[in-house]
Amino acid sequence: MDRTILLLGTGDTKSDEMQFLADCIKAQGGTVVVMDVGVIGDPTCQVDISRHDVARAARTDNAAIVALGDENKAMTKTSEGAATLARALCEEGRVHGVLILGGTMGTDLALDVCEALPLGFPKVILTTVAFSPLLPPDRISPDVMMVLWAGGLYGLNTVCRMSLSQAAGAVLGAARAAGAVLGAARAAVTAAVGKPTIGMTSLGSASLKYMKRLKPALEARGFELAVFHTTGMGGRAFETLAARGAFACVMDFSLVEVSNDLLGSVVSAGRDRMTAAGAAGIPQIIAPGGVSLIDMRTWAEPPAGLGTREVHAHNRLIACALMNTDEKILAARAIAAKANAAKGATRVVMPMGGIDEWDRPGGPFHDPEGLQAFAKTLRDSTASDRFEIIEAHINDAAFADRVLAILDAWLADGTVARPG
Repeated sequence: MDRTILLLGTGDTKSDEMQFLADCIKAQGGTVVVMDVGVIGDPTCQVDISRHDVARAARTDNAAIVALGDENKAMTKTSEGAATLARALCEEGRVHGVLILGGTMGTDLALDVCEALPLGFPKVILTTVAFSPLLPPDRISPDVMMVLWAGGLYGLNTVCRMSLSQAAGAVLGAARAAGAVLGAARAAVTAAVGKPTIGMTSLGSASLKYMKRLKPALEARGFELAVFHTTGMGGRAFETLAARGAFACVMDFSLVEVSNDLLGSVVSAGRDRMTAAGAAGIPQIIAPGGVSLIDMRTWAEPPAGLGTREVHAHNRLIACALMNTDEKILAARAIAAKANAAKGATRVVMPMGGIDEWDRPGGPFHDPEGLQAFAKTLRDSTASDRFEIIEAHINDAAFADRVLAILDAWLADGTVARPG
């Protein structure tokens, strides 16, 4: 059960903290590989990977990084080398988790390193800006853990030692838990050969319900279904896995993150949302679920221009306002452009009866004219062989049945491989 943790920090400024973290991990029975991601001075703690090693991994040397004369440029180049080395250590099985500490500078580097590591690999960032609005959603690894580094901006003390020890325990515990189930996971993978995964996007079943009908039908066809919650990080995880070829087919039916990002909402998965499956050539069925509402934080003032619209508070975290017709047209064009760019088989299904549960006759956000304008723009902007209309609501049985018919046709002609 011994696990090795990759520990990163700037040895020229954080040697005491790095030594304390290494000692905590060792005291709990783990081992440590220490990487110095500093730029100028020498560390006083013991390191296994020097700043010179990091620079070489970035295809340069430390003197050249210093000569950049700009701390942002220097740390960006250092991040490149650190991410390359971390990925190699992970792929070689030499480390089983990563712990990175820093302020804004170290956290900037940490985001690059974590993004280079696979989903499921334990990642802990000990940072003074844990989950801060300063961190762009499209740079946060979907499974990263963050611990606030409180009271430790300069020197060790009782307060910051609590944060340091918790972070050390968190990453070692996560690595041990992952190691404990590794054998069982391998057995499960072996047993699941012939059960490829379909990646699906959705919101909560109060808004989008199709997964309830589709899950048993897809399982009956020999697939496993993974459903991702499109509230920002869920879409990030979906895109990460699609880019790595984890899905046999994609059913991307909740595109609210695409329109949210386009319209400036914080509930975003970044500009690359709805691109990974297409770039990888994964067959995909697309529907614009949720693209009638703009998501926002319930607990903050509505963004400019939305204060006069009707707002529905879903809970104390998230609220939504109805998109206007111009915004729906803009979203339709963006969705069509992404669908048209896909390399693999792609079908966009437009449900004319509504695209979320509130978008029904009598519903609080029913907007038939806006829906018609959205559908017309989507039809006119999407390649004709990739688009179809269905006279049903996205939550109706008819929508699920049409999706299954498309999948069955793709199974029949080999576009999607039949489960073995």
